[in-house]
Amino acid sequence: MTAEPIGHAKWALDLTRQRLANFTLEDVLNLPDDAPRVELRDGVMILVPSPTIGHQTIGNLLWLWFRQNAPEQFLAATAVGVAISARDSFEPDVLLLRQPIVNSHHYFLPDQVEVAVEIVSPGTKRRDRMEKPPGYEAAGIRHFWRIEQDPLHVFAYDLVDGRYELAGDSDTELVLSAPFEIRLPIRDITP
Repeated sequence: MTAEPIGHAKWALDLTRQRLANFTLEDVLNLPDDAPRVELRDGVMILVPSPTIGHQTIGNLLWLWFRQNAPEQFLAATAVGVAISARDSFEPDVLLLRQPIVNSHHYFLPDQVEVAVEIVSPGTKRRDRMEKPPGYEAAGIRHFWRIEQDPLHVFAYDLVDGRYELAGDSDTELVLSAPFEIRLPIRDITP
């Protein structure tokens, strides 16, 4: 007689640790493959909602635009995170990272991030508009972009003296001088 596999137990959030707010980035890195994407906020795991096709299309088109237009010292990425601290992490929709990059890493330090982009969806409005910008500021991330949908509008912020200042916004063409000369036609990232 041979033993029959009993199946794989699904991942479940440890509610005691969640209430104690004592999760760390190491815990996130050790999650099993079947666990959902999460972010950390002060040691609490925040589930990252599944994006809509419109959201994904905007992110993928922006990733492609960065790949085609950013100087070689930058690398565009999606579905990777930023390790803000041992108890805080973000999973931006699109990142523009500074080379060199270790391809096997899922998380990057804030000093490797040139631009963090959040695409606002109904389920992420509060977090993307109010919670994440101060976190990115405190981490010293030089540029933060927020993309609103319906209608599509891009807001670009530069870090100046530890605070984000609006560097440009547009629903037709985003023109910026940093982190490189940017002329992004909004139609290029419109689903």
